[in-house]
Amino acid sequence: MKSEDIPALIRELRRRLDLTQEQFAQRVGVTCSTVNHWENGKRTPLPFLVKRLLEMKEELDARDDKPTTRRPPE
Repeated sequence: MKSEDIPALIRELRRRLDLTQEQFAQRVGVTCSTVNHWENGKRTPLPFLVKRLLEMKEELDARDDKPTTRRPPE
């Protein structure tokens, strides 16, 4: 993944999870300041964290792609 794509990935994940930077930081195991720097392109995550972020995106994509089993209205 290109480093210039990281800020967009972070924003997308936070938006889809409906998390603040602080909440997202806790979930990932970093500080809020670190998430802020990632989103603003000042820093890039270490490779193992990039991998984890991509896994989070894949999990969300898979969840969103699953057909919902809804009962038809009666």
